[in-house]
Amino acid sequence: MVLAEAGRASILCTRAICWCTLLLFAPCAVADICKYVDAEGNMHYTNVAPEKGWKKLSCGVGEQARGDPSAKASPTPAGFPKVDADTQRGRDGLRRKVLTDELDTEEKLLGEARAAYGDGAPSPLPDEQKDAQKYANRLGKLRQAVSLHEKNIEALRKELAALK
Repeated sequence: MVLAEAGRASILCTRAICWCTLLLFAPCAVADICKYVDAEGNMHYTNVAPEKGWKKLSCGVGEQARGDPSAKASPTPAGFPKVDADTQRGRDGLRRKVLTDELDTEEKLLGEARAAYGDGAPSPLPDEQKDAQKYANRLGKLRQAVSLHEKNIEALRKELAALK
């Protein structure tokens, strides 16, 4: 009996941790999380309509988390450190330089990966001539490398475009 209750408590704690993690790492996907009690007296937190017989205890995650413009933002604390405009411009310039350097490196690596991939038909290595699977595996890795560098370049260009 005690083990069954401990198992149920463990499951409920795991569910609560999952929801809390979701709220921490996906603030743009926040929905109303409601607290319910089932027929057996167990508490549940969910954003999905519960089973019949569950009693709603409370609901809501705060209007500000959902982007409600009528909600008041908390003011910045008095001793909160501030950065002057020149320092921030220097940091932004450094960030732009780092991103540009990364973009140049990724473009160079993409060129090398495309050359190695050889338009999808690189010549097989000596040990791959007898083993078609080895050749297919190498071809897949080369294709993956090209795709990875293309995605990295796209992300870096997006970051650079987002800079002021």
